[in-house]
Amino acid sequence: MDSQGSFPLGPSSLTEALYESVRKRIVNGEIAPGEKLTEVRIAGEYNVARPTAKACLERLTALGLLRRSVHKTAVVPKLGEDEIRDLYFSRETVERAAVAALARRGVVPPAAVRAQAAMKAAATDMAFESQVEADIAFHSALVAGVGSRRLSRMHEVILGEVHLTMGQFQAHRTTHPMNVAREHDDILKAIEAADPEAAQQRLTHHLDQAQDRLIGQLRREGGAVEEPSEEAPA
Repeated sequence: MDSQGSFPLGPSSLTEALYESVRKRIVNGEIAPGEKLTEVRIAGEYNVARPTAKACLERLTALGLLRRSVHKTAVVPKLGEDEIRDLYFSRETVERAAVAALARRGVVPPAAVRAQAAMKAAATDMAFESQVEADIAFHSALVAGVGSRRLSRMHEVILGEVHLTMGQFQAHRTTHPMNVAREHDDILKAIEAADPEAAQQRLTHHLDQAQDRLIGQLRREGGAVEEPSEEAPA
């Protein structure tokens, strides 16, 4: 936030910069679960036109980072246990297909290698936010590496809510930071060895660990109130 009380945006396209800024504030908990986001608020905080704010809110809603109540107010959700289990069921289905396809070709996407290096650097520095960003980038790179636009679109929607839960519950903090990196290494080794079965097994173990950390943290916090399931049009 600058001296005038607004949030400055970077040099990329205005809509993209606005989206990235609001997304990070939601994921990092600066905009808390249950908090409402309106076009007026976003336009005022960032000094942008309301159509630009509306486009940002619509994109965040489409990716699961916001939900619209029956009164059409965008709210930051907090997933309950059943929703987390359903989210990880969907995530595992997509990512298992991806790692098997990569392993059949024995191809490790370069972007996944770069994300893994960033993950290890963040783990060494105990930089939680950077660790989460690198983790998301790693899994996104695996799916993108398959080359299927439809699979990537499905995964993008799933990862929106995954990123939300990782930021809100900060489950990475409940395990040694290098544990997740080692699990990533195991997945990459199976892909490189052209072993689809091993790649899927290691991915499943990795996601099971992640889901258990999230649910464990949720239970320690005393559970979460489920958001209304009805969603009004944007």
